[in-house]
Amino acid sequence: MVASFARGKFTSPKNLGIAKFYVYAIVTHMAHLNPTTVLSVRVSTSEKAVLEAASEGARTNLSDFVRRASLEAAELSMLQRNIVSIPAQRWEEFEAWVSRPAVKNMKLQKLANKKPTWAK
Repeated sequence: MVASFARGKFTSPKNLGIAKFYVYAIVTHMAHLNPTTVLSVRVSTSEKAVLEAASEGARTNLSDFVRRASLEAAELSMLQRNIVSIPAQRWEEFEAWVSRPAVKNMKLQKLANKKPTWAK
């Protein structure tokens, strides 16, 4: 599985008072060439009924629904981690990256100096 970031621009109708904003999303690409394996999960009868109803609502079978929902939950859990492990052999590379001088971002500075829309 590969995670990449997509950036899109959305213009809302003028009657909402919102001109433009940017949307960021994580897009995952599943490698369909990888062989699959069986994962067995025990659920109660009522839990299975909820999962079946949700899979029908998503217009997919139970197995695909549970697989996709589980992967989404796992990815979200990984993104919310507070601790990042850096292998010892890459520590010096990390130190060099952290110690390098900051690069001035003129577009970001211009945005920071701009009066907010709600303050106009």
